[in-house]
Amino acid sequence: MSSDVRPDSSPPTPALSPANAASLIRLSNQTGTVLLLLPSLWALVLASEGRPSGTLLLIFSAGAFVMRSAGVVMNDWADRAFDRRVARTGTRPLACGALSPGHAVLCLGVLLCAAAGLLAFLNSLTVQLAPVALGLAALYPFTKRFVRVPQLFLGLAFGWGTVMAWAAVRNHLDPAAWLLFASTVCWATAYDTIYALQDIEDDRRIGINSSALCFGAKVWLAVGLIELLMLGLLATAGWVTQLNWAFYGVLAGVAGLMSWQVRRLRGGVSPAEALAMFQHHAGVGLVILGGIWLGTW
Repeated sequence: MSSDVRPDSSPPTPALSPANAASLIRLSNQTGTVLLLLPSLWALVLASEGRPSGTLLLIFSAGAFVMRSAGVVMNDWADRAFDRRVARTGTRPLACGALSPGHAVLCLGVLLCAAAGLLAFLNSLTVQLAPVALGLAALYPFTKRFVRVPQLFLGLAFGWGTVMAWAAVRNHLDPAAWLLFASTVCWATAYDTIYALQDIEDDRRIGINSSALCFGAKVWLAVGLIELLMLGLLATAGWVTQLNWAFYGVLAGVAGLMSWQVRRLRGGVSPAEALAMFQHHAGVGLVILGGIWLGTW
């Protein structure tokens, strides 16, 4: 557990340098971008029956990078007072004083302008859905103060990309789009609960909420049930879109990996193990993407 008091040192002079900006948006760590992008790719592939437009793939890939970057800027701006009291986050640019809150707002403005530019290439329904994505991303950091399971709101924010991607392909929303959305909400809630295990003691000390704290000793059971629901929703999406047997074979393999993680969680994991388990979910998402594509053959 870290101390509330930072080591004696002169605080850095805030400067909007390329290095600080790169650190602010986590440029060196793109796991979050991959996890945001993959559900959108699920929707693009499924809605296009396995033949997604190269243009849409490029737009949504760029959009995932831009919106994930915007999301972490909003998160760090909202949590800067908390972050400096947590060992893992105390060196973030806003927490340690390397950047000022005004610098973060400026970076956010640039990122949102880039996101708006990408929307110009999409149909009107997708553009109309975009403000919801921004609203959810902006709301999430504040839910940690008031909601027992804030990871659910992260899931809503990450899942909305599936709705937008489906709309971008078909210009209307089918039941399968909402099934993918709901499955992504479950998936993100599960893997971010695992991620939150890294900070469980600091979160308890500071007094902010997380699903890891809420579920406590039953975190393994909660994650297992949420992931089971996720797989059920994905299977239903495959059924209504008439995917073939290969998709369900892939889901069975994913279920096996998730079961292994649940067993690990039941025995307790270290912060390093929790991070590794969280990172494994990027591979899970890629496998599901491959399963959806194979299922359209």
